[in-house]
Amino acid sequence: MKALQGVDGQVAWVEQPAPACDAGQVRIRVAAAGLNRADLLQKAGLYPPPPGASEVLGLECSGVISEVGPGSSWQVGDRVCALLAGGGMAEEVVVDGRHVLPVPDEMTLAEAAAVPEVYATVWLNLFQLAALKPGEKVLLHAGASGIGSAAIQLCKAFGNPCWVSVGSAERLAYCEALGAQGGVVRTDDMEALRGLGPFDVILDPVGGHYAALNVKLLAGDGRWVLIGLMGGREAKLDLAQILSKRVQLLGSTLRSRSDQFKADLFSDLSQHVWPLFAEKRLSPQLAKTFPIEEADAAFAELASNTVAGKVVLVIDSSLG
Repeated sequence: MKALQGVDGQVAWVEQPAPACDAGQVRIRVAAAGLNRADLLQKAGLYPPPPGASEVLGLECSGVISEVGPGSSWQVGDRVCALLAGGGMAEEVVVDGRHVLPVPDEMTLAEAAAVPEVYATVWLNLFQLAALKPGEKVLLHAGASGIGSAAIQLCKAFGNPCWVSVGSAERLAYCEALGAQGGVVRTDDMEALRGLGPFDVILDPVGGHYAALNVKLLAGDGRWVLIGLMGGREAKLDLAQILSKRVQLLGSTLRSRSDQFKADLFSDLSQHVWPLFAEKRLSPQLAKTFPIEEADAAFAELASNTVAGKVVLVIDSSLG
């Protein structure tokens, strides 16, 4: 099979051995793969896959099941999307059948490739780790990103008013159209967020230079969920504020979690999130697709930080 690998800061569509399909696993003929910031980091040599995971890029994909290992309830021909520790940007991938969900009716496979990683990330961090309750206020940094787009929709669906920080007025309008109450453009005045808070939960892929402001913005017993370091890994914090407000700082990653953890997470998604697609309360925010032959352009598009929603690589358009 062919697969996309990061080589010396570039991407290459190269021949790879096809993995075996063992008990409990399924083989997916890949239609499309979602592109995530983790792929940019891995391509640059800054985020290697967890031990035992594929070196091939891609943390999520969609396609059609072509083989089912013993013990799995999936059927050959099922349209599915999957969460992966790596390997999604390939002609086929083998994955634990518990990390797979059906493609909702009327959703294309390209759209479905934009769904697993972001909705899993948001559900884990806002609703499981931060234990978000109806009515609590949420701040989403990088609100127009794929994760931000999913978070806005889930906050709206579960009764949580949310605000965003974004990179442009156009992206703020995009977030408000999805359901955000409002927000700020980061190049204007981030301190203006203080007039919109305090917030019960902050979902933060930035870290670094946002850290001190986050503490000021949080309400008492607020939860700050750190999921990325786009703004750097070091920060100066006033620990007295963290103490007096009883702030919880939760560091969180998903890729390196155990197979059982991801299986339990996907079980929760199946029960609480997936029905909302059929009800039209959630929708994939597919910003742009690129054929696999234009992978370099797709990576550049995501790296530009101008995308509202998700970028997807189409690997086999014949699958629909």
